[in-house]
Amino acid sequence: MVKEVRKKLDDKIKELNSTRVFKKITPKGDLSWYIKWISSVFILIAMAMTSADIFPHNLVFHLIGVSGWLVVGMLWHDRALIFLNGVAIFMFASGILNHYYG
Repeated sequence: MVKEVRKKLDDKIKELNSTRVFKKITPKGDLSWYIKWISSVFILIAMAMTSADIFPHNLVFHLIGVSGWLVVGMLWHDRALIFLNGVAIFMFASGILNHYYG
């Protein structure tokens, strides 16, 4: 069933014969795919730790997760991911440094 739907979509795109139709597919199985899922798991664990008030370990998990997403943004050349996660790295690193040295 899914293959039929995918086939029909591919046929419709080919029939349009337009340069304005883009078929956006997130890469699967490459390095960025693994990094984004591992980083997402780290961020989910960090959120759970935050809700359980496990501090400052939650900041470390957040830092690892957003660092991975920064790498994904760089691999994808996605400025929004680079900007968001670059700022998040600064914030979480500042929180960690403030906790231990502030």
